[in-house]
Amino acid sequence: MRAMILAAGRGERMRPLTDHTPKPLIPVAGKPLLEYHLERLCGAGVSDVVVNHAWLGAQIPAALGSGSRWGMTIHYSDEGDQALETGGGIHKALPMLGDAPFLLMNGDIYCDLQWPTLPTLAKGDLAHLYLVPNPEHNPCGDFALEQGRVRSEGAAKLTYGGIALFHPDLFRECRPGHFSLVPLLKAAMAEGRVSGERFDGLWCDVGTPARLTALEALLSGD
Repeated sequence: MRAMILAAGRGERMRPLTDHTPKPLIPVAGKPLLEYHLERLCGAGVSDVVVNHAWLGAQIPAALGSGSRWGMTIHYSDEGDQALETGGGIHKALPMLGDAPFLLMNGDIYCDLQWPTLPTLAKGDLAHLYLVPNPEHNPCGDFALEQGRVRSEGAAKLTYGGIALFHPDLFRECRPGHFSLVPLLKAAMAEGRVSGERFDGLWCDVGTPARLTALEALLSGD
């Protein structure tokens, strides 16, 4: 199975840290966020990873190289100076991801999720989402999880954790350009083609300097 890490965001809320460093390369407890992802993907048996980049993007391949350190091959999807958003970025990278379902991870999260076995999609499904308990900055959640199926509406919503398994057919009708992933997911949910599961382990959207500081304190045991 192949995987993609989204690493093209500008990281406005992390400024001034992101004025000189792409957000996924900001160190957490002495290690860039991207390296945590690569280690976990390697441990799950993933051998090919696509990393997209835009803002200060040249720093990412310079830091990660070919991927040989993790026993994998890293391919890079250069989006130029303007990131293509989540949907547009994935769509641009599809030729590198192949025709089979692929894992996706947001590059600006920290998560200790492990895959003893790689996830699969049920016949006809287009996505499988990992949902987490709502953090303080997203108290209302994103999607509802009901008996293993994900809905856009529901009484008790959870937060999309930025980790998923996608079938390339989710993007079949898309055209190149800037667009969000969310409308595609909601359309697939309306057709009953999105499964999901709740993850209750350590997860953090490292979106602000305050969250970064809190995560570092947690990982260091302070």
